[in-house]
Amino acid sequence: MIETFARTLPNGTTLSCRAAGAAGRPLMVFLHGFPEAAFIWDALLEHFAAPEHGGFRCVAPNLRGFEKSSAPAEVSAYRAHLLVQDVAELAASENPAGRIDTLVAHDWGGAFGWGFGNRHGDRLGRLVIINSPHPGTFARELQNSPAQQAASAYMNFLARPDAEALLAADDYRRMWPFFLGMKAGPEGFGWLTDKVKDQYREVWDAGLTGACNLYRVTPLKPAMPGQPVPAMQELPHDKLTVAVPTLVLWALDDKALLPGLLEGLEDYVPKLDITRVPGATHWVVHEQPAFVASEIDAFIERTR
Repeated sequence: MIETFARTLPNGTTLSCRAAGAAGRPLMVFLHGFPEAAFIWDALLEHFAAPEHGGFRCVAPNLRGFEKSSAPAEVSAYRAHLLVQDVAELAASENPAGRIDTLVAHDWGGAFGWGFGNRHGDRLGRLVIINSPHPGTFARELQNSPAQQAASAYMNFLARPDAEALLAADDYRRMWPFFLGMKAGPEGFGWLTDKVKDQYREVWDAGLTGACNLYRVTPLKPAMPGQPVPAMQELPHDKLTVAVPTLVLWALDDKALLPGLLEGLEDYVPKLDITRVPGATHWVVHEQPAFVASEIDAFIERTR
């Protein structure tokens, strides 16, 4: 059974959360991306809370700016290190050591998963990333790959000052193509049902400014049309490494995040497993939840 609660952290942020499993059990945390919310993880929360799949305490927060979580107006409040801090403080609210046994993260959630793995590896057992680019390989591809530059062009639209108003217009007319363009409708995988649409509407009705602020604040965006590729500050290698065992699940039909982002990933993540998923898209958690769960099950088992 899924429980819901709001938790106010020491940094003043309140996160609305969904959870399953008994408090005090080893902690699994699930981080969603754009334009999603914590509810996408419900099937996995219940799966991993079950005794036969580890009996974990499973918690999925809505990131700051999403659903009923705190949504600061300032763009600077969405810097990556602040959302990583949210994750660390949420974990500390669940157990005194602030330890996360397994962190599962998708899309923007993965950005903060990579960051948590780098900054707090001593408090993390293992990391699972689902179609979320590592900042080192993403910066490289935005600099050097015309294909990835074109695939990421939507980021500049989402960073516009009027993006949230445009996205909300006409019953979110510009939002649904993020899903339908990758076979979410009845002619494809069929997961975008009227019920699921209503779940998304409820989330988006709470506001989209926080979500768009993630795109406004990040320096990792492609050039605007007709502009030269911007130079990107090269971070020290030790700010990008993740030492914990890491599974990357990569759906190969993701139109926004291309497979070239996997090249060279082992330079940053020495304990790396990559599972490439043919025929799946960016929304693989919706498309194949049982497969995703089984891959994570197997990864946990072999990295105990």
